[in-house]
Amino acid sequence: MHHATPLITTIVGGLVLAFLLGMLANRLRISPLVGYLLAGVLAGPFTPGFVADTKLAPELAELGVILLMFGVGLHFSIKDLMAVKSIAIPGAVAQIVVATLLGVALSTLMDWSLMTGIVFGLCLSTASTVVLLRALEERQLIDSQRGQIAIGWLIVEDLVMVLTLVLLPAVAGMLEKGNLGFASLAVDMGFTIGKVAAFIALMMLVGRRLVPWILARSASTGSRELFTLAVLALALGIAFGAVELFDVSFALGAFFAGMVLNESELSHRAAHDTLPLRDAFAVLFFVSVGMLFDPMILVDEPLAVLGTLAIIVFGKSLAAFLLVKLFGHSQRTALTIATSLAQIGEFAFILAGLGMALDLLPQNGQNLVLAGAILSIMLNPILFALLERFLQKTETLEEQTLEEAIEEEQQNPVDICNHALLVGYGRVGSLLGERLLAQEIPLVVVETSRSRVDDLRERGIRAVLGNAANEEIMSLAHLDCARWLLVTIPNGYEAGEIVAAARAKRPDIEIIARAHYDDEVDYIAERGANEVVMGEREIANTMLSLLEQAPGPITAPEKAAS
Repeated sequence: MHHATPLITTIVGGLVLAFLLGMLANRLRISPLVGYLLAGVLAGPFTPGFVADTKLAPELAELGVILLMFGVGLHFSIKDLMAVKSIAIPGAVAQIVVATLLGVALSTLMDWSLMTGIVFGLCLSTASTVVLLRALEERQLIDSQRGQIAIGWLIVEDLVMVLTLVLLPAVAGMLEKGNLGFASLAVDMGFTIGKVAAFIALMMLVGRRLVPWILARSASTGSRELFTLAVLALALGIAFGAVELFDVSFALGAFFAGMVLNESELSHRAAHDTLPLRDAFAVLFFVSVGMLFDPMILVDEPLAVLGTLAIIVFGKSLAAFLLVKLFGHSQRTALTIATSLAQIGEFAFILAGLGMALDLLPQNGQNLVLAGAILSIMLNPILFALLERFLQKTETLEEQTLEEAIEEEQQNPVDICNHALLVGYGRVGSLLGERLLAQEIPLVVVETSRSRVDDLRERGIRAVLGNAANEEIMSLAHLDCARWLLVTIPNGYEAGEIVAAARAKRPDIEIIARAHYDDEVDYIAERGANEVVMGEREIANTMLSLLEQAPGPITAPEKAAS
C-alpha cells in the first residue's frame, strides 16, 4: 500500500544525498557544503531522477535558517569583536560597500534595476561562517592575530546582513506602494527600526534574565531531554514571536535568542546538546538552497557566472587586502584575510531567498548567487594552499612568527615606564609576578605562550607575545625605560643571550636572572647580570638558615666531635 509521505521523502532523500556527496567532497578535500548544495541540485526539479517536494523545501530551509542564526548568536562574542574593532568594523563595512557596488555594476550590464543590483551585490559581500571557521581551524589560525581579525570581520558582516534582512521587507513595501519620498521613507524606516529596537530592548531587559532562569530550572530537573527541549523551545519560540509580535524576521529573532542564551552559564551545554539538530537542519537548508539552482545557467550565461565569481574571489578580496594594509598590518595578514573572505555562503542564500520572495531579485540572480557560492567554496581550499606556498617561499617560519608577534603588539601597544620587565611567566615567573603586583609595582611580562599572554591581558596585566631575545620585542615591552629586568626562563643559555642583548642596550638597568647549574650562573653573570639566582643553591641556603634558627641540632654534634 503506497503512502503519500512527501515530508519524509524530502528529508530522507535530502539527507542521504547530502551524506553521499558530502563524503565525496571531503575525499576531494573540498568543503562538504559543496556536496550538500550539489545534493540539492540532484534532488531539484532541474535535474533528472529523484525530485524532492519543492513546496516543503522552503519551509525546511526556514527551519534551517532559524537554527543557523541561532548558532551564530550562540557563538557571538562582543568581547572578541571589541578586541579587533579598530580594523574589523570599518574594514568589513567598507568591503561590503565595495562588493555591493561591484554587484550593482555587473547587474547594470544585465539591465537590472538599481534595487535589484543592490540586493545582488549584498548577496556577494558576505563570507560563509562555516567555510571560514573550518579553514582557520585546519590551519590552526583561530587564536592568531590574523584569525581574530578574520572572525571579527565576519561578525561585523553578519550583523550588517542581519540588519539588511530586517530593513529589506520595509524597502520592498515602499517600492510596491510606489512612494519613495524622503518623508515616507524616513517614517517607514523609523517605524521598522522602532519595532526592531523594541524587540531588542525586550530581549536585553527581559530575555537576559528570563532565558537563563528557564535554562537553570530545566537543568535542575536532571533530565537531558527536558534541557534540550527547553533550548529548542526558546530558540524557535523567540524566533516565531519576533515575527508574530514585532514583524521582524525569523533570522533576527533566532540570532537574539542565541545571543541571550550565550549570556547563560549553561550556554556551552546548550550549544553542545542542540548541535546535532542544528547540523541536521543546516544540511537540509543547504540542500533546499541547491534545489533552487538551475545548473543550465553555467551554459546559458557563462560570462555572468564568471563575472559573479570574479567579484567574490578577486573584487571583494582585493578590497579586503587593501583595507587591511591601510590599517598598518603585514602583507601576510592582509593576504590571509583576503583569502578567508574569497567565498560566500549562508547569508547569501538567505538574502537571495528573501530577495526572490520580495520580487527584488529574479530567478536568474539567485542562480548566479548559487553558482558563485558553489564555485567560490570549491576554490577556497586551493587559494589557501597557494597562499601557504607563497608564504613559505617568501618568509621563513621564524620570520613569520616574529612578524605576527610584532604586528600583534603594535595593535595592542604597551604604554608604561619605570617598570619591572619580567621574562617568562611559568612556575617561577608567575610567583614573582604575583608578588610584584601585590606590591603595586608596574609590570610588563614577555611570554612566548599565547594562552598565558591572553590570560594576563584578561586580568589587565600588560603582556607582550614573543621571544625576549629579539630586540624589537623588547622595544615593544619598553626595555629602554624599565627599572628592572627579571629573567625567569629555565634555559640558562637562552637567558644569557637575553641578558647580553639587554645589557648592550641598557648598561644601567638592574638585571636579575635564574639558573639551574653552576656553569649557567657563570655564563649569565659574564653576560652582564647583576645577580644570578640558582634554585638548588637557594633551597640549600634556606634549609641551612632554618637549621641555624632551630635550638641546638646543628651545633651539638660539632662540639661532640671536637
